[in-house]
Amino acid sequence: MFSVQKWVAIWAKVPVWRRRPVQLIVTGLLMALLLDWAFPIRTAVPYSPVVAAADGSVLHAFLSRDDKWRLYAQTAEITPVLREAILFKEDKYFYYHPGINPLALMRALGRNVLRGRRTSGASTITMQVVRLLEPRERTYLSKLIELVRALQLELHYSKAEILQLYLNLLPYGSNIEGIKSASMLYFGKPPQLLSLAEVTTLTIIPNRPSSLRLGVRNEQVRQERNRWLRRFGAQGLFSSAAIADALSEPLTAQRRAAPQQMPHFARRLLSEKRMEPTGIIRTAIRPAMQSGVERLVQNYINRVRAYNIHNAAVLVVDNQTRKVVAYVGSADFYNVFDGGQVDGVRAVRSPGSTLKPLLFGLAFDAGLITPKSKLNDVPTNFGGYEPENYDRRFNGPVTAEFALANSLNVPAVKLLRDIGTPTFVKAMQKAGFSTVSKQARDLGLSMILGGCGVTLEELVTLFTGFANEGRVQALRLVETPEGEPRAGQAVLSPEAAYLVTNTLTQITRPDLPNNFDNSYHLPRIAWKTGTSYGRRDAWSIGYNRRYTIGVWVGNFSGVGVPELSGANTATPLLFGLFNALDYNSPKGWFRPPTARSDARLALRQICPESGAVPNDSCTARAVDYYIMGVSGSTRCTHQKVFFTDSAGWVSYCAHCLPPRGTIQRTYPNLVPELIAYYVVKRIPYEAPPPHNPACERLFDNEGGNAPLITSPNHGSEYFIDPKHPTSIQLACQAANDVRAVYWYLNDKLLRKADPTEAVFINPRPGLYKLSCADDRGRHTDIRITVKSE
Repeated sequence: MFSVQKWVAIWAKVPVWRRRPVQLIVTGLLMALLLDWAFPIRTAVPYSPVVAAADGSVLHAFLSRDDKWRLYAQTAEITPVLREAILFKEDKYFYYHPGINPLALMRALGRNVLRGRRTSGASTITMQVVRLLEPRERTYLSKLIELVRALQLELHYSKAEILQLYLNLLPYGSNIEGIKSASMLYFGKPPQLLSLAEVTTLTIIPNRPSSLRLGVRNEQVRQERNRWLRRFGAQGLFSSAAIADALSEPLTAQRRAAPQQMPHFARRLLSEKRMEPTGIIRTAIRPAMQSGVERLVQNYINRVRAYNIHNAAVLVVDNQTRKVVAYVGSADFYNVFDGGQVDGVRAVRSPGSTLKPLLFGLAFDAGLITPKSKLNDVPTNFGGYEPENYDRRFNGPVTAEFALANSLNVPAVKLLRDIGTPTFVKAMQKAGFSTVSKQARDLGLSMILGGCGVTLEELVTLFTGFANEGRVQALRLVETPEGEPRAGQAVLSPEAAYLVTNTLTQITRPDLPNNFDNSYHLPRIAWKTGTSYGRRDAWSIGYNRRYTIGVWVGNFSGVGVPELSGANTATPLLFGLFNALDYNSPKGWFRPPTARSDARLALRQICPESGAVPNDSCTARAVDYYIMGVSGSTRCTHQKVFFTDSAGWVSYCAHCLPPRGTIQRTYPNLVPELIAYYVVKRIPYEAPPPHNPACERLFDNEGGNAPLITSPNHGSEYFIDPKHPTSIQLACQAANDVRAVYWYLNDKLLRKADPTEAVFINPRPGLYKLSCADDRGRHTDIRITVKSE
């Protein structure tokens, strides 16, 4: 091997006259590289932003930054017919020269010298690209610069890339540039669908865009087109049959409007700058599905407009890929009167009851409930907050799955209280609810009934999580090079997600639309409805294995409508969408996650009276799902044993139990709130007999059933008018074995009363301690403040 020193020695022995040509060549190359580095040719062109569907078709196009219609034509859109026609007309030797054609240059120079004026420029396609990228005055100096730039362009780009760039920059008059722009705006189709006659038409226009004006001078354009078609035929470029068909084809080109579909979706993506350098924004939108959804929404709103309901929004997501496949922001974007330009998919609205599935799922995962656990749907005061059901009725003890399927409010608020608002808010933040994150400090128990702000997109994202074993991930609005989505955030366990889905699939529920009762058009989906306070928003979110569809119906003005409800307003549209898009889905249905090795969902026997594990006194049995190692396993206590006399008039405690003459009996072990509900509704229930009056034993609070003061509220402030003082009601809920309660005001006995009797006081301004004790010695204390107005 030669070292550097040996090469230097050899070079020193070369005669000077032989070194000079090599030095000149090396110097020239170095200078060319330096100039290329110092003055790079810039091919970045501001293309028109284009929203493309899943099949590549143009959904919406925008003007470029320089106010041009300059749509980027991809390689696949440049057909062989287009390529052959443009090369034959503009540069036959395009693939054989290095950017300049020396023979053509010499021929053009000779013609220009002989005629004394410029008659031919001999520009290759590469040189024309340079001229389009860097417009200059038509002088010999400009031509020289074009020659150098053409060589530079050929150095950095392939022939295919240069031809593509040329076709994307061709001028067609006015503000239209590029073959795709001309194809879409004059013929209403992409370049790959152009006929030979249309290709030839667009091939000849760039040389004479002022005189050959499509849509204005079509007859003149047709004559020039046919002249070139005959030349193509004479040269054998295309078959004689193809030429004959092209010659007979009429020219009906006219200036069309650019595609303007899906304006909400397109403007959103443009504002979020989701485009590629070519201006293309690739989406998973399916055009046929999108047009079908838009048609269904428009027809539905036309039907309900008589009820003063003017708008709707719909979002359809593929559950497997999390891609948005259809997006409707409003019933009519161009309806200014009804706020059509508001994007209902992103508008922050009250969710009504649509968040309850997440709450129940979290309760399943926390082990608080199983589907058949009993919850009391009775009037309850939560520190001054007294929720009611949609129908203003209460149902007493119900199962958890009944409470969710029927969207009962009091059980939901109780679960949120038990889980904790911060825990629920954290789960919502994890699921991507950005508005809730901003409101987190101000949210309370009312959030589960709609006292927070969400968007349709956020709700659909959450429900796609239910369809994907509890894993939530942001929806994919655009196609990205990353490919398939990641696993996502685990908001619920697969077991809890299945239990939610299994519950939401039930059809014996009040939010089934009236006209769908016993209908064979009912799709097999899991769904949840919601109606906001004041009937301003109607929601219905549903999913099956294939799709999740979210529907919002209402008025963007916020005007409430008496007829508006999630069940009868939004759900019919949801069912119609599923029947149109995925009727009899081939994907099957969700299966319980029991086949995996780490599966924790199983079945067990329970007592139907309480939903708990049965004990020896439970005569009936039922089967319920539970999550192993998570769900509670306490024994059923729906009955309690009492010792009574033979007649059942008196009960005894262990302290006063007689040595004989007693009988052991069982009575329902009802909680105070349920007893109060039965009393108010006059529902008979079996109560144990009163305790032995001769017993002097006092009981403590270990039983955990001390009276619950329901009025007034602990820590409340009451304002009274000294001239017209008003009374404050005292009320409590006592245990099943209580026959009398004692009210105390600042530790002084106020009066004795029945457990369900209302007691009234007329306090003066000041601080007060209120106490309620039952006849078992159990008591509860609260404090209130009374002030003068």
